[in-house]
Amino acid sequence: MEILVLPDAESAAARAAFLIAELVQSAIKKRGQCSLAVSGGSTPWLMLAHLAELKVDWRHVHLFQVDERVLPEGDSNRNWTHVIESFVARVSIPECQVHAMPVSTSNLEQAAASYEAVLRAVVGTPVKLDIVHLGLGSDGHTASLVPDDPALQAKVSSVVCTNPYQGHRRMTLTFSVLNRARKLLWLVAGTEKRDALCKLLNGDRSIPAGRVRGGDATVIADSAAMGLLDAAMTGP
Repeated sequence: MEILVLPDAESAAARAAFLIAELVQSAIKKRGQCSLAVSGGSTPWLMLAHLAELKVDWRHVHLFQVDERVLPEGDSNRNWTHVIESFVARVSIPECQVHAMPVSTSNLEQAAASYEAVLRAVVGTPVKLDIVHLGLGSDGHTASLVPDDPALQAKVSSVVCTNPYQGHRRMTLTFSVLNRARKLLWLVAGTEKRDALCKLLNGDRSIPAGRVRGGDATVIADSAAMGLLDAAMTGP
């Protein structure tokens, strides 16, 4: 696992954007297209804003979500609302290649199955995404795989719905998809993430994030999350 430490959340987000741009171009060169899945959170919105400014051939990219809250379309608490504002509205990615999780429906289990079908149609079976961006909660959750939720036990499905967490049900990719990704990119910022990040780096399976064991992973963290006074400067 590669670990890059940046001075603050802004520089960590910029470094993550630069790395994603490189990975996207490499995937397109190797396979003709790239599948990219992104998570939510305030630092990722910064990352996506930086990514929108970089030179990337978005015509060959399929954009997916790692997870989403079950809320109406356009709700300010939905991840997708911010993905649109910070990224999709600013790049030339074909609309048919932008895949929002279908959480605005009464039948969430059917919606999860339909999203899995889209994933399989784009990347094949089993689902193997090129790049998966992940965040880390202070309680050790990642995606919407939260402590004690039945979704943690999903072994066959690629997409499931959770019990309510912090007031909302969620739709999320499962461990099987995360662990199969060609590249995992963790972006972690803030002192409140310090304990969870330590557990993640130590492979502590007592937290959900510790059960993500993809082979090729990079952690980009700010100095607050790492607990270091002097960050190792790593720039684009």
